[in-house]
Amino acid sequence: MQVKLISHTAQPEQVVAAAAKLCYSDTGAMTLMEGLTEEKAGSFVEMLSNIGHESPIEHASFTFAVEGVSRSLLAQITRHRLASFSVQSQRYVKLTSFEYITPPEISADPETLSVFEETVQTCVEAYRKLSELLEDRHYQDFLSQGIEEKEARRRAEKKAIEDARFVLPNASETKMVITMNARELLHFFRLRCCNRAQWEIRALAKAMLAEVYPVAPHIFAKAGPSCVSGSCPEGKMTCGHAADVREEYRILKEQADA
Repeated sequence: MQVKLISHTAQPEQVVAAAAKLCYSDTGAMTLMEGLTEEKAGSFVEMLSNIGHESPIEHASFTFAVEGVSRSLLAQITRHRLASFSVQSQRYVKLTSFEYITPPEISADPETLSVFEETVQTCVEAYRKLSELLEDRHYQDFLSQGIEEKEARRRAEKKAIEDARFVLPNASETKMVITMNARELLHFFRLRCCNRAQWEIRALAKAMLAEVYPVAPHIFAKAGPSCVSGSCPEGKMTCGHAADVREEYRILKEQADA
């Protein structure tokens, strides 16, 4: 898995502080920005966090490049609707070099790993065979319509992989660009950094947090699963390791800031 913060709101904490101050000031946002040092903005953002006033942090957004994740993860993360996603298309991109994600619990045991890899390879071979058969058929159809050979081949390949992809497994690797505002990121971290979240999206959430924390440490000071800044909301389903989790995220932020 590779996660990289590729863009974000310039001076995110100053922008958030100015937006919040504007609500109670007869001065414009541009003037407020001029008087906000990083220290003053950080202190104000910390106050907003302490009183639970989160709406101003929606003005700060963060964009990530993500690679080496599965289509299974894609199905989970797109449930976060207050976010924008651009995803490598299996409809337009032919998988000539097939990559896939292996769950740790499967790779930990030789027998389960063997079954998994054999199954994935069967799917890959089916994809390749279906692509060839469909492409040949579509190519002939396009030629019969009077389309020149090069264009007929291009159209045939696209139309073939559009249907051949149906046999690809959830383990298939994908790439995406994700944009979230800071408020949605905090919500995302509360849910997906939790020990009860599925392992892959939890790893992604932790990597994203490590990327944004140095950029906006006051906005994300309390970021992480719910138990980092309060009590565990999971009830009988709790992992029972809140103290360990708090220490884990303290270290993560310390290392991200180093």
